[in-house]
Amino acid sequence: MLNLVLFGPPGAGKGTQSAKLIEKYGLIHLSTGDLLRAEITAGTDLGQEAKKLMDQGILVPDSVVIGMIENKLNENKGAAGFIFDGFPRTVAQAEALNTLLEGHQLSIKHMISLEVNQEELTQRLLERGKTSGRPDDQNEELIRKRVQEYGEKTAPVAGYYDSQGKFQGINGIGEIEEIFGQIVRIIEG
Repeated sequence: MLNLVLFGPPGAGKGTQSAKLIEKYGLIHLSTGDLLRAEITAGTDLGQEAKKLMDQGILVPDSVVIGMIENKLNENKGAAGFIFDGFPRTVAQAEALNTLLEGHQLSIKHMISLEVNQEELTQRLLERGKTSGRPDDQNEELIRKRVQEYGEKTAPVAGYYDSQGKFQGINGIGEIEEIFGQIVRIIEG
């Protein structure tokens, strides 16, 4: 089973590359934001718990997110693999995901990081903001803050996977197909 963590700051191209990986390898896309919305819409116990917290402006705890991921693993036992997008964001989440996967006799094969400099990210997000309607993609100050927060809080997760020999950083600037080719070489290498 091919399980990947696709990593990178906002605007690095994770969504674009995820779609191509899903098409090529038949992976199940696990985006924590999508999972939260789906559980809330379905009215599950986890979804109700998450909604209650979100309505109070409280971050959903890792245990709830891990529970949602476990539900997806159980629903898709015959899957070719999973692509984790936007998760894990902290070392604690990476450790919890590792424990969960081990319980299912699974593991992360690769953690692939799309590396893009701040100026390029800022321009990409401002461009995306023209069509996405997302206010956080239209304000340069907010964009810079998001990228800085990523660097401070999320980048240490790369060290976690690097210590296991699973981390691969690639240049996220260039033609979409060229970047995809680099990812495929890592997976099939």
